[in-house]
Amino acid sequence: MVLAGLVIALGEVVDDAIIDVENIMRRLRLNAIAEHPRSAFDVMFDASMEVRSSVVYGTIIVILAFLPVFFLTGLAGAFFKPLAASYILAILASLAVALTVTPAMALFMLPQSATKRHKDGPLVLFFKRFYRLLLEKAVRFRWATLIVTSVLFIGIAGTITRLGEQLMPKFRETDFLMHWVEKPGIGIDAMDRITLRASQELMAVDGVLNFGSHIGRATVADEVVGPNFTELWISIDDKGDYDTTVAQVQEIVDGYPGLYRDLLTYLTERIKEVLTGTSASIVVRVFGPDMDELRSTANLVATQIKPIAGITTLKVEPQVLVPQISIHMRPEAASQFNLTPGALMRSVTTLVNGMQVGEIYKDQNIFGVIVRGKTSLHSDLRTLSELMIDTPRGGQVPLGDVAELSIVPAPNEIKREAASRRIDITCNVDGRDLGAVATEIERAVLANVDFKNGYHPEFLGEYAEAKASRNRLLLLSLASICAIAVILYIDFQSWKLVGVILCTLPLALLGGVLGVHASGGILSLGSLVGFVTVLGIASRNAIMLMSHYRHLATQEGVTHQIELVMRGAEERLAPILMTALTTGLALVPLIATGEIPGQEIEYPLGLVILFGLITATLVNLVILPILCTFKFAFCILAKPASITVL
Repeated sequence: MVLAGLVIALGEVVDDAIIDVENIMRRLRLNAIAEHPRSAFDVMFDASMEVRSSVVYGTIIVILAFLPVFFLTGLAGAFFKPLAASYILAILASLAVALTVTPAMALFMLPQSATKRHKDGPLVLFFKRFYRLLLEKAVRFRWATLIVTSVLFIGIAGTITRLGEQLMPKFRETDFLMHWVEKPGIGIDAMDRITLRASQELMAVDGVLNFGSHIGRATVADEVVGPNFTELWISIDDKGDYDTTVAQVQEIVDGYPGLYRDLLTYLTERIKEVLTGTSASIVVRVFGPDMDELRSTANLVATQIKPIAGITTLKVEPQVLVPQISIHMRPEAASQFNLTPGALMRSVTTLVNGMQVGEIYKDQNIFGVIVRGKTSLHSDLRTLSELMIDTPRGGQVPLGDVAELSIVPAPNEIKREAASRRIDITCNVDGRDLGAVATEIERAVLANVDFKNGYHPEFLGEYAEAKASRNRLLLLSLASICAIAVILYIDFQSWKLVGVILCTLPLALLGGVLGVHASGGILSLGSLVGFVTVLGIASRNAIMLMSHYRHLATQEGVTHQIELVMRGAEERLAPILMTALTTGLALVPLIATGEIPGQEIEYPLGLVILFGLITATLVNLVILPILCTFKFAFCILAKPASITVL
């Protein structure tokens, strides 16, 4: 993520140098053919100061555009804050260099070059010639150009509703976790047999390097599970065919019906565990006081979810009834032997379950010393009732004489959250985007399931986290746009001109929508960060162009409206194109290599920025100059520039 931040900052880093150097070279060339040439130092100082304001304001705008990423919380914040930090630090360092080192180096290296060469290079001349013809046509038919642009905007914006949503992409890791959950009450021997058979089948797959598993949990484990829970681990060879190997593994996993199973990469499983405590993408968590009613409601919820297209591995949390020994003390009989309920239960617990009374240290290992009754003492209710209980007077009494023993149905587990019982209905998604399925689930559950008083559902999981992060990012981005508008007003002293610039920003972002379609039509958090990046670049280029228009009108005395628009745009063509090309070339390796392991987030981000750069460049070079041909914009630009202290 840090490297991705440096890559997408490369455009601004280069642009800082390009703006200064290009303007200095242009002024030196004009000075070389002037009747009364000035000293190189004076020319370069004035040229550098000419763009200083726009460089500083442009950098501030880029930082404001990216600032919302810093305020993301949770999983999204953990992923994208390093990217935002490296991006902002890079452009701040670049600004410091552009303000100090670049002009000093230009003073030593550029005067002789400008004297020897009085015109642009052949490639720049070709682009300027082509661009002038294009802009002349666009200005001549400005209403037609704006109408066509509006139609394209509406058409592309209309496809946003067809985009899918998800928080994180599918990580193409080589380490996988599989959870197998059998019915509660199954023995470890049965799970051993299933696991051993699965290991033999999985190790027979070409590309599977190793296999491991654990059943149930250790004494002090991080997961509270029973012997019906098995976690399998495999690693596959990164040199083999990734998709083929995963498909073969999935086929073997699906070959074990009758139990809940999944296949997740390690990072994906960890992310889902952090979000909801489960390994599923979508979780409907139902809260309520009564266990029977909770199970009944959960089954109704599962019935509504099951027909929805794209649902896989649907599971109601197996909170089922299992046989359990119940012991009810007879107070009258126990009082004859001076037995209290606490003393009775301590004795029974020690004899049946065991009690740790010490530890043995041997060979750098710790072994617990457990005291418990013989297994034969509690093989059934009859033998258990014959269990001899010590009395305070030193005698013994059979358990059956002081308590009633029976086998009753009891929940295998009871989970609570915020002091309320809860049960989870979980599922994953395949073949459809996560956002569409999650929205359909929420709509179906709320519309068709009648939740009694005291019972309510919560919709959790990856989509809920993505929705919360998206809403937070969009809200903060609106605040950034307001701050950008204030900065633009400080520079141009006109809300109308600020409105012109802000109107072009949505057009600049349209290419990002095409980039999302090119990456699979899924709008992830990486894609949203790409839009934020394009917003900063488009704003920066717009302020550079408008500042140059203002300089031509107020400092160089260009009073003809069309001449001002054509000349200003043509002189800004080279730096705008160089910035876009530099950023685009930096993104080519990310895009060309595709979604290889490690680039699952950067790939859609890179596509959004690349496509966004294309539309942002076209908007800044064609649409913005057209808007400046209107009388109100020209009148504002032609006013005497206000003095701004930086």
